[in-house]
Amino acid sequence: MSYESRAPASLEEVTASIHSVFTDVCAAREKALGLSRQVIQHASRSIRAIHRREVGSATTALEAASRITHELKELLKHHPSLYWAGYVHDSQKEYVEAAAMLAIVQQLPIPSPTELDVELPAYLNGLAEAASESRRYVLDLLREQNSALAQQTLEIMDDIYFELISFDFPDAVTGGLRRTTDSLRAVLERTRADVTVTLVQQRLQQSLQIFQERIQSDQT
Repeated sequence: MSYESRAPASLEEVTASIHSVFTDVCAAREKALGLSRQVIQHASRSIRAIHRREVGSATTALEAASRITHELKELLKHHPSLYWAGYVHDSQKEYVEAAAMLAIVQQLPIPSPTELDVELPAYLNGLAEAASESRRYVLDLLREQNSALAQQTLEIMDDIYFELISFDFPDAVTGGLRRTTDSLRAVLERTRADVTVTLVQQRLQQSLQIFQERIQSDQT
């Protein structure tokens, strides 16, 4: 059996090959960072539009975030070290937050991680962020005297929280979910207190109105 002899690569050839690989990685990293920023920007626009009740604008921005999220995932499929570097997680989390918020406001089921094509830690942290962001929506509803919808939204926030606290895994697995969930608990408690105070005030006002109407009726 004969073997083809091959001269060993020179040090110059080896380093040139490594240089080429690093050049490709750096190019992918720069593009990925830009795409991650775009996802976050579109998600922020979507959330801002949601609070303004501009559902059309919110949906358009969310669709842009979704498209770029898929593009980012495709870009880094051969660069796992870049994909798991952290900034992709952050952009996916913001995207999930916007998607969940839009579903909550439209009273639709919250999309799954498969539907959004995101990683599980980003999905769970995005849900927690959406529940916290819903506090602002609840306060707006209370100002509009829509206490029924405010209570429904509070229940959704509550459901999200109780689902999330069941994930008792290390932060390295969940992407720091415990810290995010702890923050959500504080937001949830404040929101529940606000809703409770508003409901009590409304009942007092209704009772006073009924009492005044009875007095007026007795006088006539």
